[in-house]
Amino acid sequence: MSYNEVKTTIDMGEGRQIEISTGKLAKQADGSVVVKQGKTMLLATVVSAQEAKPGTDFLPLSVDYQEKYAAAGRIPGGFLRREARLSDYEILISRLVDRALRPLFPEDYHADTQVMISLISADKDIMPDALAGLAASAAIAVSDIPFNGPISEVRVAKVDGKLVINPLLSELERATLEFIVAGSANDIVMVEGEAKEISETEMVEAIEFAHHAIKMQVQAQVELAQLVGKPAKREYSHEPTNPELRDRIFAATYDQVYAVAKSSLPKHTRSEQFKQIGAAFVEANFGEEEMDDDTAFLIKKYFHDVQYEAVRNLILNEGIRLDGRDARTVRPIWSEVDYLPAAHGSAVFTRGETQSLTSVTLGAKDDEQMIDGAFIHGYNKFILHYNFPAFSTGEVRPNRGPGRREVGHGNLAMRSLKQVLPVGDENPYTIRVVSDILESNGSSSMATVCAGTLALMDAGIKLKAPVSGIAMGLITDEKTGKYAILSDILGDEDHLGDMDFKVTGTERGIVACQMDLKIHGLKWEVLTQALDQAREARLHILEEMKKTLAEPRADYKPHAPRIVSFTIDKEYIGAVIGPGGKIIQEMQRETGATIAIEEVDNKGVVQVFAENKASIDDAVRRIKAIAAKPEIGEIYEGKVKSIMPFGAFIEIIPGKDGLLHISEIDWKRFETMDGIFNVGDMVTVKLLDIDKQGKLKLSRKVLIPKPEKSEA
Repeated sequence: MSYNEVKTTIDMGEGRQIEISTGKLAKQADGSVVVKQGKTMLLATVVSAQEAKPGTDFLPLSVDYQEKYAAAGRIPGGFLRREARLSDYEILISRLVDRALRPLFPEDYHADTQVMISLISADKDIMPDALAGLAASAAIAVSDIPFNGPISEVRVAKVDGKLVINPLLSELERATLEFIVAGSANDIVMVEGEAKEISETEMVEAIEFAHHAIKMQVQAQVELAQLVGKPAKREYSHEPTNPELRDRIFAATYDQVYAVAKSSLPKHTRSEQFKQIGAAFVEANFGEEEMDDDTAFLIKKYFHDVQYEAVRNLILNEGIRLDGRDARTVRPIWSEVDYLPAAHGSAVFTRGETQSLTSVTLGAKDDEQMIDGAFIHGYNKFILHYNFPAFSTGEVRPNRGPGRREVGHGNLAMRSLKQVLPVGDENPYTIRVVSDILESNGSSSMATVCAGTLALMDAGIKLKAPVSGIAMGLITDEKTGKYAILSDILGDEDHLGDMDFKVTGTERGIVACQMDLKIHGLKWEVLTQALDQAREARLHILEEMKKTLAEPRADYKPHAPRIVSFTIDKEYIGAVIGPGGKIIQEMQRETGATIAIEEVDNKGVVQVFAENKASIDDAVRRIKAIAAKPEIGEIYEGKVKSIMPFGAFIEIIPGKDGLLHISEIDWKRFETMDGIFNVGDMVTVKLLDIDKQGKLKLSRKVLIPKPEKSEA
C-alpha cells in the first residue's frame, strides 16, 4: 500500500456518523480530504500559490462545488453528455462555502487560492450541500495554508416541531424552517435559509442549536490535523508596510474625509470628493519619480483605511450615517404597479437610491424549468431572475450574463416569495418573475422582494400575505464595546461594516434570511436586537407598499392567459394524446390552446392554457368528450361509422362505438339495411345497456313515439 490514510469520525447521534479521511486521494494538492456520510462522499481539495501577484490587495479565492453525475448513477443531458459549467444549484453551494471561508483567512494573505469540492458518490436521501463546508475546511486544516479556522457548515431544520441537524431530504418536506449555518468554534459567520413565517426568537434558537453541532465538527478537524502531524503554516509576506506613511496619510486626510462623510452628500458626489482628497495628498507629497508600485499600493490601502475609520467613527460617536440618517431610519420609498401595460403584472419599487423594475409572466406547464442535476432533478414552476446591469451603479462593464452574485441574490428573493405563493390547484400557472435593478446603493435583493410582491399581486396571484425585506448592518468597536445596528444599509455601509444581514418576512414572521459576519464574538443579544430592529423596518416598508397595492387583484389582467385544470380517468390519458400525439396535437392546432396532461395519483390531470375563453371551452369540450364514460339511459347525437347487414355502428363519443341493431332503428320492421343510413350520418340514439364485455347497445326507436295499433 503506497498511501497512509488517516481518519476521524463525528457521531451526529441517532446512529448517524460522518467520516473524514485524508492521505488516500489527491495527495499533490496542498490539502485534500474525503467526507463520507452514508453513501454520500465529497472530495475536497485546496491549493494556494506560494506568492501573491504584485499589486494584489485582496484574497483571490475561488470556491467551486461540482456534482459528478456518475455519483448518482446518471448520465448528463445535453449534446456533449458531460458535466459543463456549474448549474445555479452548484453556484449557490459554492457561494455558501466561499462566504463561510473568506472571513477566516488572514487579512494580509493575498495568494491565489482555489477550493474544489466534488460530489463523487450520492446517497439519494443525504444532502451533500450540508457537508461541503466541512469538507472544504478540513482540506485547509490538513494543509499548510494560513487560516483562522477550522469552520463547518450544517443544515438546521425544524421537522414535526423538533430541531434537527442535517435532516434527510425526505424530511425537509415537513420542515417549518431550514437554514444553512456556518461558524467556527466561537463564532457564527454565515446564515442562509427560509422559513414559514417564524418568530425572531425561533430563528435565534435554531442558529444556537446549529452552533452546537458546528463545534463538534470543528473539533473533529482539529483532531484530524493532529493525527496527520499538524503541518506548520507557511510563512508569507504579501503586503509591503510603511507605518510612517500610514501616519502621514491619516494626519493629512482624516479630518477632511470625516467632514465629507458627515456632509450627507449623494453617493457619486461623496465618492468623487473622497477621490479628490486622496489625489490632493499624492500631488502635495509625491513627485512622479517617487511614486513606485509599492508606494502607490500603500497609499491606496491606507487611504481606504482612513475612509473605513472615519465612516465608522462618525456612526459610533455621533450616530450619523453617510446620507444623514440615524441608525433606525429607512430611506424614502415610492412604488407603482401596472407600470408595464403589456406584462401580466409589473411593479417599480424605489428605496433611496435603489430601484427595481420587476415583471411577472404567467405560463403553462410546458414553461416549467427543467432541473437536471446529479442530486436534484425535476421541474420548477416558480422562476425568479435577478439582473444587475452596470448602469445601475453608473459604471461601464460588458454584459456577460448573470454572475454568482446575481444568482445568489435572485435565489434569496425567490426563497422569500415562494413561501407565500398559493399551492396546488390554487396556482395552476408556471410563474416567472424578473427583477431588473435600475439603480443600486444598498440591498437591491431586498428591493427585488418588495417589487416582486407588488408585481405578483398586480398580476392577480393570490399571495398568502405580502412580503417585504430589509438589509441590516453592524458597526462595532471591540476596544470600547460600542456598536450600532443600522437599518436599510447603503452600499458603502455594507462594504465598511461588520455584518450584512438581510431578513424578509410577512406581518406574521420571517420567511428567509441571509447573514454574513466579518467580526468575531458577536453576542447573541446583539443578534436578537438586530432581528427586532429588522422587524420594525420590515413592517414600515410593508405599510408603504400597502399604500400602492394592499392585496392581490381580484382577477388576472384581461390579456393574461387563462388556465383550466380538471381530472379525467387514467385510462383515457392515451386516448386524449392519441397515437404519436396525433389527437392532442390536432386539438391544439384547431383550438389554439396549449394542452398538458400527466398522471398524478392514478388520475389524469389536464391543463388547458389559452389567451381567450373560446379556445379553452372548445378544447375542454373535446377532451371531456374523449374521456367521457358512456352512461346507460343517456341520449347521444352519434355518427354512423359503419353499416352491417344486422345494423349500424354509431360513434356516440370519440372512440366509443355502439351497435344500433336493425330491430332498434324504428318501430316498423326492416328486412335489410339498404338505404336506411349512410356512413357519416348523424343519428340520435339512447344507450340501453353495456354488457360484461363493454359492448354498447343502442336504440333509436325508443325515442320515437310508438304508433297506435289500428282497430282493424
